[in-house]
Amino acid sequence: MNYDVFFSICQTPVNGYTPSEKVMFQNFFDQAIWADQLGYGCAWVAETHLSCQVQKGNSHAVIPHFEGEIGLNTDILQIAHALFARTRNIHIGSAIRNILCNGGPVAHAEAIRMFLSIHELGLGRDPRLGDEARRLEIGFASGRFPFSIAPYGIRPRSATEEAAWPAIRGLVFKQATEIFLKVLRGDVLGTKDLETPLWLSRKNFRSDADWEKVVRTANTDSAELAKDYFNGFEIRPFFEFEKVGVIPFDAPMKNLRLTIGAHDAETQDFANTILPCGVFNLSITPSSQIEATHARMSKTYMSKPIGEEWGGAPAKWSRSLMPRTALVFVNENRAKAKAEAELAIATYWKAIEGTLDPAKIAQAVDNAIVGDPSEVIDQMNQRFHQDDRLMLWFDFNNHDNQAVKHSMRIFTEKCAPHVKGRH
Repeated sequence: MNYDVFFSICQTPVNGYTPSEKVMFQNFFDQAIWADQLGYGCAWVAETHLSCQVQKGNSHAVIPHFEGEIGLNTDILQIAHALFARTRNIHIGSAIRNILCNGGPVAHAEAIRMFLSIHELGLGRDPRLGDEARRLEIGFASGRFPFSIAPYGIRPRSATEEAAWPAIRGLVFKQATEIFLKVLRGDVLGTKDLETPLWLSRKNFRSDADWEKVVRTANTDSAELAKDYFNGFEIRPFFEFEKVGVIPFDAPMKNLRLTIGAHDAETQDFANTILPCGVFNLSITPSSQIEATHARMSKTYMSKPIGEEWGGAPAKWSRSLMPRTALVFVNENRAKAKAEAELAIATYWKAIEGTLDPAKIAQAVDNAIVGDPSEVIDQMNQRFHQDDRLMLWFDFNNHDNQAVKHSMRIFTEKCAPHVKGRH
């Protein structure tokens, strides 16, 4: 089993205490450096864009009860430069990077190519450690909240798009995925070269009634739309540009690995027709779905002959390409561990009230790893495969820096050596 760490940098009140932004970042770097010293594989960092507090005053607030900021990291590349300079072995990843905001997929691909060009130089790295081989693991997705992408033009532009927005947003992400991966690969392309038009049809909707509503709206919304009930119609792209080439052209890809954060299997498979991509799941994803995804990805992952791998991606699919998020509450005192878990999860429940299905929240509680070391070992042996890769979440609603570091150490010293996992 492989162990990574997930950091949320979530600035929300816990027991009436809200750390300043400076303290939040100080705690993060202290914990991430500690993770490197303890031997964790990758430091995954949540990424968020635009203030949760400001959106509460808007007409369509999506998290109206949340206090504070759900995350403070807005740029994994700046985090990574600072953290790579202060650590020796740990990889660094984004979970996730929103490729629809901040200029869209072309801008994100360009920033990553620039990062890799500098990262390869190993500036400030101890020469005795050899060439820089630590990976930048880019998990990418469309982001969770509409207010994060609306200022960048990713919002309904007509009544038709308003009626069909959930479907359109999925199509926009699929098209953004194509752009992002192809220009990251080094392709020169423009909008006319894309193979993912924003084409709406019955298959994009749950029911005939939903689709009929969109068609009726289109009939009155624009004479330019082809209002064909059976074949569907195309909407204007959100990213329109003539051919572009992204520099630096010679950016080294050897230290880059990609993971897509999409629930849609078709989009996961499509991404792997362009570049090899792992897949994210959530802490609330049922085990049956995880196993089904492994079975499918073993067939659709972009495999390469050994010796011809792209970037830092493995030649063939393995369970490590789908890292699993797991909340961890471990303490030598099992009663204290359970009390910490109940407080943290109850606070989270209240904070996101109205944004998630309560049944999914209950599933998240069941998925948490809670107890003293012996209980944690038993739970992990029952739940996880021996080859799983886990993103262990220790700072979940916990601002006590020393307590978080203590949990990380207990897990490393008293749990990890004894976990065998399922076969």
